[in-house]
Amino acid sequence: MCGISGFYSKTLSNFDNAISKMNAAIYHRGPDSNNIWEDKNAGIFFGHQRLSILDLSSAGNQPMTSSSGRFVLTYNGEIYNHLEIRKKIEEINSEIKWRSETDTETLIEALEIWDVEKVLNEIVGMFAFAIWDKKNRSLILARDRMGEKPLYFGWQGKGESKAFLFASELKSLRAHPKFLGEIYSDAINLQLRHNYIPAPYSIYKDIQKLLPGHFLELKEYDLKKGMMPNSKAYWSLTENAIQLGKNEIETNQTNILKNFEKHLKKSVKQQMISDVPLGAFLSGGIDSSTIVTMMQLQSSQPVKTFTIGFNEQDYNESKYAKKIADYLGTDHTELNISPKKAMDVIPKLPMIYDEPFSDSSQIPTFLVSQLAKTKVKVALSGDGGDELFCGYNRYVLTNSRFIKFRLIPLFLRKIIAFGIKSLSQNDWYRLFKLLPGINSHNNSGYKMHKGANALEANTLINLYYILCSQWQNPNEVVLNSKDPSTTLKNFNLNINELKNHEQMMTVDLLTYLPDDILVKVDRAAMASSLETRIPFLNHKLVEYAWKIPHSLKLKNDNGKWILKQILNQYIPKSLTERPKMGFGIPLHLWLRGPLREWAENLLDEKRLKQDGYFNPKLIRDKWNEHQNFKKNWQNELWSVLMFQAWIDANNK
Repeated sequence: MCGISGFYSKTLSNFDNAISKMNAAIYHRGPDSNNIWEDKNAGIFFGHQRLSILDLSSAGNQPMTSSSGRFVLTYNGEIYNHLEIRKKIEEINSEIKWRSETDTETLIEALEIWDVEKVLNEIVGMFAFAIWDKKNRSLILARDRMGEKPLYFGWQGKGESKAFLFASELKSLRAHPKFLGEIYSDAINLQLRHNYIPAPYSIYKDIQKLLPGHFLELKEYDLKKGMMPNSKAYWSLTENAIQLGKNEIETNQTNILKNFEKHLKKSVKQQMISDVPLGAFLSGGIDSSTIVTMMQLQSSQPVKTFTIGFNEQDYNESKYAKKIADYLGTDHTELNISPKKAMDVIPKLPMIYDEPFSDSSQIPTFLVSQLAKTKVKVALSGDGGDELFCGYNRYVLTNSRFIKFRLIPLFLRKIIAFGIKSLSQNDWYRLFKLLPGINSHNNSGYKMHKGANALEANTLINLYYILCSQWQNPNEVVLNSKDPSTTLKNFNLNINELKNHEQMMTVDLLTYLPDDILVKVDRAAMASSLETRIPFLNHKLVEYAWKIPHSLKLKNDNGKWILKQILNQYIPKSLTERPKMGFGIPLHLWLRGPLREWAENLLDEKRLKQDGYFNPKLIRDKWNEHQNFKKNWQNELWSVLMFQAWIDANNK
């Protein structure tokens, strides 16, 4: 796990120390060593910050040059099957002399015998890397299949002095003298709707995120023309979901359970390879408990596990994690976090997440990463289980609503929706307040309008898009903006042959998982110089999971059935069977209490007008309703607050 940066330019004017500054900006991603490589004649510059995990010697330092001298690599991630790839390389080149035991060297020597697409198809792991091909004078960027590791890129500057920049994080790009930093207002729309900015967009114009499972090649011709190369997919989640879903495993349930556990154990074992202390996050939920169980089964020592808790019991899972840790015999570390300790993280969030990001579970994620870093350098996580094994309650809820909605003709639903929206949210609130037995502090008006929007949905994915949106009409809040095209908004993937739940799982694996969950984990952990690994996202395991019959994932409207069967072999049901809890915080209470002054300053009406990004009235109305206990607008307000805090930290 490291940080990479670099640029490619046809002019070197005013670029003194640019690569060093870019590299230094992401020091936290790899404080163990830092190096740069440059070829001024070609106009190519690479930087690397190393977090040493395998072969801690200087032989593993990057950027690394291949044995023939043709390729130069700067790389972030881990290749879990690199020893298997070494054997294949040795079969082709028996005279190869390895200089280190790193997966970095395995990767770059693989390029000596195979083209980049063949290499990408061979490797199993999480990664983002840049390769300079001296022979072809071209720059290649690539990202792992599931999107675990980040990679930003784009042209910056003007005229002859334009430069093509790339890096693990935006703060590295901002350090380059040609970085323009023009905010993309449509991206603010996306952040308010989803809590994150989905790939390929970023908060800045002309800066993109490389899509998961893609690579691109910038040739000397493209450099001279200042052209953006097209990225190419080397692995497609959608195609795999469709094809593998058609070929469900035809065997009995017992064999499927055995084979699935075998695949899971292998993925966990691969990701436990480390030359530094290793542990795991343990929330007490099904996913993290399963991963920790598989680790402990394959470890001769107690696995180090980490949990944080909160004073507010509705948000505290630490007691469940402690019981599971005790049962498995792990070396468990638990830290109970006070509200003040949690809120002390908030000023750091804009710099940690680098662009506006408003999934409030970012706070506990950072805190548990800090806790883990005190004892280990690598932590395994249970992320991905919900998306792969139908774990989210919203899948069942959306499906049941869609089935009911289809019983009413679309034209009639639109008429009903028009009638509902003819009354404002406040009108609905006042109406419900007059009715006996209705809580006058609920979000009745908001819920009525969101329900009306849902009625107008003509497809399952369209309905899912509406139900997963925070702000339903962010273009009314963000001035001079529109909703750009996204996978969710303009869904054009041919997955209708998949089951309803599987369609939503596919969409989440393409969007919510890489752009929210994995961003949250990567930035929080790397801010603490901690490597995270996610066994559920080994693409071999993902492919196998899609072949498991859906009936073994969802039974009686309860998801993750197959995971629970595996886990229940090792942990009593009584320790894991309980309602699902999110990794959340009592944000609605904090915004009315200890965070009120901070938020009031960021949402000041005069300031909102001066900044010119938002419609002040709409935001102030929600703020006042929240403070007066009329409605709970915590999610909508948090998205605006995170943007405002980001502006303060990065652009003033």
